[in-house]
Amino acid sequence: MTRQIAVAPMMDWTDRHCRVVHRRLNPDLLLFTEMVTAKAVIFGDRARLLDYDAEEHPLVLQLGGNDPRELAEASRIAAEWGYDEVNLNVGCPSDRVQGGAFGACLMREPERVGDCLAAMGEGGLPVSLKCRLGVDDQDIETALDAVADRAVAAGVSAIWVHARKAWLEGLSPAQNRDIPPLDYGRVHRLHARLSTFVGINGGIGDAAAVAEQLAVVDGVMIGRAAYQRPGLLAELAGRGALAERIAVARSIVDYAARWCDGGGRLAPVLKPLLGLFHGEPGARQFRRTLSEEGHRAEAGPHVLAGALDRLEDEAARAAARRALAA
Repeated sequence: MTRQIAVAPMMDWTDRHCRVVHRRLNPDLLLFTEMVTAKAVIFGDRARLLDYDAEEHPLVLQLGGNDPRELAEASRIAAEWGYDEVNLNVGCPSDRVQGGAFGACLMREPERVGDCLAAMGEGGLPVSLKCRLGVDDQDIETALDAVADRAVAAGVSAIWVHARKAWLEGLSPAQNRDIPPLDYGRVHRLHARLSTFVGINGGIGDAAAVAEQLAVVDGVMIGRAAYQRPGLLAELAGRGALAERIAVARSIVDYAARWCDGGGRLAPVLKPLLGLFHGEPGARQFRRTLSEEGHRAEAGPHVLAGALDRLEDEAARAAARRALAA
């Protein structure tokens, strides 16, 4: 079930609308939810937290937590909801997860990580791990191996490694995305040592970088580039031409209509489309229209349809100018 290219789970980004857009751009992706705590899955509003569109498959529910019993129960619930896999987050450095002693904090507790992963397997779904190289002053050679070896012993299907340390003391979560240096070589060494699927995440922002990593490891997880320039996902599927991206965006008009007819707001549907035409004629006006008009109370799918009409008109004018110049 594990696929070569995945989109990284990211809080406030990887919602159901984002996943639908990404799936339509590239049918071969492995998609992840935002991290949901095991407690929230057990005791919270499951429809709000877990609902998704059938076209999102294969879809992984990423869980946060440090209690094997809770994670086992959350994994059983994930199976009931039809998810394809569950993933344990051992990489998030936010204050929230530090307060709950999970996420990247678990890099210090490899035995607990192994217990959590083994318990998650009781839910009947494949289990994977997403982790960091280590945290704070840990030696990344011993810290990563300790967690990875426990994961392998627990029977995980895949280990996705964000190729940075997480600094829990002194850096914000945003700073943790850039300041600790990337160390792809450490992930490559882990892959060479293990027979389990090992995928890499962190700073991989174009098709050439994806191909370079796939020559060394089993999979590539794309993070911010998938949100800032989602056309990359289409490019990786061999369908990144402007007309093909416009066709995907046109298909979202009907999706948006169904969502809005059910009482949903338009703005969240438009958010993952903002960077789809990065670098194209008319892209700035397209983004402005979606950002400014999409948030209005009366906004409906006509906002997206009109923005696409104007984008196509500008693209046609740009093509005519190029033809004349030639």
